[in-house]
Amino acid sequence: MHLTLRALLGATALCVAGAAASAESITIATVNNGDMIRMQGYASEFTAKTGIEVNWVTLEENVLRQRVTTDITTKGGQFDIMTIGMYETPIWGKNGWLVPLTDLSADYDVADLLPAMAGGLSYEGTLYAAPFYGESSMVMFRTDLMEKAGMTMPDAPTWEFIREAAAKMTDRANDINGICLRGKAGWGEGGAFITAMSNSFGARWFDEDWKPTFDGEAWKNTLTFFKGMMDESGPAGYATNGFNENLSLFQQGKCGMWIDATVAASFVTNPKDSTVADKVGFALAPDNGLGKRSNWLWAWALAIPAGTQKEAEAKQFIEWATSKGYIELVAAKEGWANVPPGARTSLYENPEYQAVPFAKMTLDSILSADPLHPTVDPVPYVGVQFAAIPEFAGIATDVSTEFSAAYAGQQTVEEALAKAQAIATDAMEAAGY
Repeated sequence: MHLTLRALLGATALCVAGAAASAESITIATVNNGDMIRMQGYASEFTAKTGIEVNWVTLEENVLRQRVTTDITTKGGQFDIMTIGMYETPIWGKNGWLVPLTDLSADYDVADLLPAMAGGLSYEGTLYAAPFYGESSMVMFRTDLMEKAGMTMPDAPTWEFIREAAAKMTDRANDINGICLRGKAGWGEGGAFITAMSNSFGARWFDEDWKPTFDGEAWKNTLTFFKGMMDESGPAGYATNGFNENLSLFQQGKCGMWIDATVAASFVTNPKDSTVADKVGFALAPDNGLGKRSNWLWAWALAIPAGTQKEAEAKQFIEWATSKGYIELVAAKEGWANVPPGARTSLYENPEYQAVPFAKMTLDSILSADPLHPTVDPVPYVGVQFAAIPEFAGIATDVSTEFSAAYAGQQTVEEALAKAQAIATDAMEAAGY
């Protein structure tokens, strides 16, 4: 009823306006992370400037990945812009599913994009998605609780130090967990965390012959250590916690340490949202002395599916949202600490941004992640917290589900790893590796 009425009113308005064209609109699928929510709040400025209306479909991370993958593989055409990352972009670009971003304006300054981000969002030298923000991962910790525990956080801690500190910071009577980490199923949720962590334990997803390695000691050591530490010092129900759940716990003062996306730094230090904003320190993600730290490399980026009827409008939006001008807009309204980080070289050359307490640690973390050599032993794949092959997302979602079941005590670590080995072996053989 309402739709019919609205359609009639729309038709009437068009008649009254004579030959006037209707306002253009684009539909964007995005993730429900803080920086993306903030971007939606400023989209009216883009509309005022261009006359292009923006419709948002905002989804939880695992659901977003599912929806955009389904849409692009079936040529569904629901979206004019998709929020995707370093995993999907080269694969989809190679398949011809994305519009190449080869004709962005001179003002946009493509050369200013951090090489780590532009490289990860390109296929054969062509950019297929523009980074809205870039991230690695790092340790965020409560300076007051670390002091109370009688310990000093090094700039580059080991996993043993983290576990010891977590145990000392845990205070069950006051609902303080020494450490909060992702256990949630999903290749880009708990799967991303445990994969990055496993790199520092000497583990690999696949050996040089594309054989899965979950039956090896390194994976057993990774999962046993993670589950042991989280059972000792983590929150109840950590097996279902992802990025947003842990962010909320940390902001409420319920975590001594949190190892996660560098982009979270602006949220945990924002006094409007965080009860511990003035008590947060930062350090590099931990290692085990094997030459690899457990930090990842990622960008949430905006891309245009090849089937869109609104390519020109979509490009206008992408230029606006990932520009130097957008960064300056957020800085003017909310301060430099709250601008989208990790995407542009000029941001890290800006003295005002250099004064932000987490700016240097974020850049150091991004620069230390090496997607071409992510593991201690050689691997045939590219990617730090993922393997950049089309089969990975499906395999890793299933594997991470088994891991989460082990964290929740529904099966043993050994059972989870045996299932992971079988899942990955079957899938890789079926795919012809």
